[in-house]
Amino acid sequence: MPTWEDVVAVGAALPEVEESTWYRTPALKVAGKGFARLRTESEGRLVLMCGLDEKAALLESGDPAFYTTPHYDGYGAILVDLGAVDLDQLTELVEESWRLKAPARLRKARDG
Repeated sequence: MPTWEDVVAVGAALPEVEESTWYRTPALKVAGKGFARLRTESEGRLVLMCGLDEKAALLESGDPAFYTTPHYDGYGAILVDLGAVDLDQLTELVEESWRLKAPARLRKARDG
């Protein structure tokens, strides 16, 4: 079961990621923009940025690791249950979330 510390470790491998807070909860940011946030430390739920098409696909997959609430309807963010997600899939989603917020120069540097 992945933890917030695993999310931080995945983020640390990406260019210019900093640990911060966002809505008074632990978060990861790139260039001052949040891309991953722990909803509350007690519930083990994560907010990740994503495209609306990807969000729809994740929700339609029926995988219980992914969900949303009315607050996030129509917004490019998916809620992830850390207790139910696979670490490989989480790693992919964190990087994609980072890509959505990272400046082009950082994406280019990452892609080599």
